[in-house]
Amino acid sequence: MTDTYARTTTHPWRNWAGNVTVRPARSESPASVDELAEVLRRASADGLRAKPVGTGHSFTAAAATDGVLIRPDLLTGIRDIDRTAMTVTVEAGTPLKRLNTALAREGLSLTNMGDIMEQTIAGATSTGTHGTGRDSASVSAQIRALELVTADGTVLRCSAAENPEVFAAARTGLGALGVITAVTLAVEPLFLLTAREEPMAFDRVTAEFDQLVAENEHFEFYWFPHTGNCNTKRNNRSAGPAAPPRRMSSWIDDELLSNGVFRAACALGRAVPAAIPSIARLSSRALSARTYTDIPYKVFTSPRRVRFVEMEYAVPREQAVAALRELRAMIERSPLKISFPVEVRTAPADDMTLSTASGRDSAYIAVHLYRGTPHRSYFTAVERIMTGHAGRPHWGKLHTRDAGYLAGVYPRFGEFTALRDRLDPDRLFGNDYLRRVLGD
Repeated sequence: MTDTYARTTTHPWRNWAGNVTVRPARSESPASVDELAEVLRRASADGLRAKPVGTGHSFTAAAATDGVLIRPDLLTGIRDIDRTAMTVTVEAGTPLKRLNTALAREGLSLTNMGDIMEQTIAGATSTGTHGTGRDSASVSAQIRALELVTADGTVLRCSAAENPEVFAAARTGLGALGVITAVTLAVEPLFLLTAREEPMAFDRVTAEFDQLVAENEHFEFYWFPHTGNCNTKRNNRSAGPAAPPRRMSSWIDDELLSNGVFRAACALGRAVPAAIPSIARLSSRALSARTYTDIPYKVFTSPRRVRFVEMEYAVPREQAVAALRELRAMIERSPLKISFPVEVRTAPADDMTLSTASGRDSAYIAVHLYRGTPHRSYFTAVERIMTGHAGRPHWGKLHTRDAGYLAGVYPRFGEFTALRDRLDPDRLFGNDYLRRVLGD
């Protein structure tokens, strides 16, 4: 028995939110590209589908399979840092947390990132993970090359110059085109960001939204339903010196209030929904204004210990305020009681086939509910508003859209599905989610 098959297990797999559980025929943990290719050949010979899975931070069943679940636990680490090209090549299973800290030790950083860093690099990019940025886009947009193992075991190296049509699609490939084994990302010398966090009224934020986006490299805000209150965050580059939050104040804001007290508030709201508006008014005033300066990953990311389910839509940026005002009006006239704030971020247009920002400047509107809270009524109402603005659902977050709708909001949708037909004609990497969103 080879080492590859010695690492085979049959345990069930569950995602972070706990809303997706599967029991694959077997799970495999290949330790090299050659071993992965053999895993795929064996799955095909056994008539089983195969899906790579990361840390399970997607809320959809994008990685679900009853066939072979491929865990990238042994495909981790940095392969190469090229200081001339200013790139880093990293194994696909490397968690963003480990990548960020390793880059910082080398005096390097990604330009932009999302607000959590538990995901693997391949999982994050395959589903279009993003932060917020006026000029800098998603993690996928920072990819300069990638290595992909296709259904027949072929290893494709893709970049703007080599297999460019695959490169355009696979940077946000949904796991539909093959298994990514390594990515090469653009990096830059480590820099400092100054974060300015402060409360702001909903009416002011929406009235000044375009100005706030234009004046800041990274702007985002959270609106608390049942209130007129928002918390805003502006991140801009700084000449320094570094001035991180004091340890105690950081613990109070990021752990005690944002996680511990918030979890208790959510649990109370789930048990007594009528109390949610009062809780929201208190929560929206709990975090005070603060300003601090630190290296990027310590500013962009924060711990998320309260588990939830999420829906997020990307709408054309010029329609963000209209969509958000419709969302507020819907909540106010409905019996819904919403305990989680609504998150709003932005991204510039990019050139990836199925990126949610493909070809248009975008704003992201994300809604959440505490895990275990019935979410269908709220999410259905939100989705109706977002699709009215030609919204594109985040690939890793809950939605009900299908290939018919998605082909209408992605001009290059047919380009992606044609490439899928070429690379995976027998749908080795297929599952029910991909059948719905890409068609068959």
